[in-house]
Amino acid sequence: MPQAKKRIAVIGAGPSGLAQLRAFQALAGQGVEIPEIVCFEKQANWGGLWNYSWRTGLDEHGEAVHNSMYRYLWSNGPKEGLEFADYTFEEHFGKPIASYPPRAVLFDYIEGRVKKAGVRQWIRFETPVRWVTWDAEQKLFMVASEDLNSQTMTVEMFDHVVVANGHFSTPNVPEFAGFDGFNGRILHAHDFRDAREFVDQDILIIGTSYSAEDIGSQCWKYGARSITVSHRTAAMGYDWPENWQEVPLLHHVDGKTAHFIDGGQKEVDAIILCTGYQHHFPFLEDALTLRTPNCLWPDRLYKGVVWQDNPRLFYLGMQDQWYTFNMFDAQAWYVRDLIMERAILPDFEAREADMALWAAQDAAVEDDYQAIAYQGSYIADLIALTDYPSFDIAAMNAVFFAWKKHKKAGIMTFRDHGYRSVLTGAMAPAHHTPWARALDDSLEAYLRNND
Repeated sequence: MPQAKKRIAVIGAGPSGLAQLRAFQALAGQGVEIPEIVCFEKQANWGGLWNYSWRTGLDEHGEAVHNSMYRYLWSNGPKEGLEFADYTFEEHFGKPIASYPPRAVLFDYIEGRVKKAGVRQWIRFETPVRWVTWDAEQKLFMVASEDLNSQTMTVEMFDHVVVANGHFSTPNVPEFAGFDGFNGRILHAHDFRDAREFVDQDILIIGTSYSAEDIGSQCWKYGARSITVSHRTAAMGYDWPENWQEVPLLHHVDGKTAHFIDGGQKEVDAIILCTGYQHHFPFLEDALTLRTPNCLWPDRLYKGVVWQDNPRLFYLGMQDQWYTFNMFDAQAWYVRDLIMERAILPDFEAREADMALWAAQDAAVEDDYQAIAYQGSYIADLIALTDYPSFDIAAMNAVFFAWKKHKKAGIMTFRDHGYRSVLTGAMAPAHHTPWARALDDSLEAYLRNND
């Protein structure tokens, strides 16, 4: 009797989930028979966080809005550091483009690869996964999902589950004394959509993450009166514009007056909490749930992807990220090869030893440059195990190092620099308009006269 075809559930059709679909499609393109792939996506389109929506709070189905994307976002890292090894920016756009594309351009690039691959038929849109459990007797996963349009539940069995719903959609929201009486707007970065809302306002930002840096920069660019950034541990320390200041942690607010732990105070119109996100998997039973802060080496994931306690379950993109799209690819190709039994999974003890080694190296990381090199080494380790197209990790690390130096030299001008593609060798041209004056973030505006 012929063996039943394996079934693979992929949760999420953002960059990580799409990387998994592309990995299987690449193998199918070589004439290899692949399992049945079912990708569950809560939103109505692919792209994950890059699929911009004006909505905040709840969507039209009463679901929590996944999206944390905002208008006018431009890449805060060089595109040369996230380029797909099998699909370059030059292939997609037909010419070299500048190094810091806005959201619409990056979405077009992400979409271009999966359109070319023809994987959309594997995705069930507006169909969130509600519950996943492991049936030890059958050695299968039970996956319950809901079609939001028909409001019907479906329960199916799968041989493997790939969790790829990301970890930048469930906000971490602290509270400070006086928030309940603040005479202005309080929002988390997850609900920030348009910097023009804060024209001529005094903005207080809590946090020193990338979202604090970038949302503050957006508000400055589009005309906020002043930006005040409150830090818990240390200031970001960039050479900010004159109407920007960094202060110690907020203590409390009284009316519209923010009071800081050093005794300073500032009148503010709005408070934006750039306080990070939670890894949140309410659809997984406890025994399958990853619990981790945002870090370079999440615990219990062999090779950063295999759930140690049940190696039929995989997680993609759960690391703190310097690398992004190409790291997701390296992970997805490895997961694919484990599922296809093209790669051998070591035994439990060997996996424990390997994880301990990587965790020790993570603990020894002392600065951002070492963190970049560490993640580059991790990607190289994965690529060596698969047929994902190899690329020069050291050269790509060097792009990130140059980016870090350009940010230190000019936080409002670093996006005006260009870098050479590690994959094509082409040097990125200068954008036709300096970032600080480029107020139109559309695809058409970005590509105009950029030859």
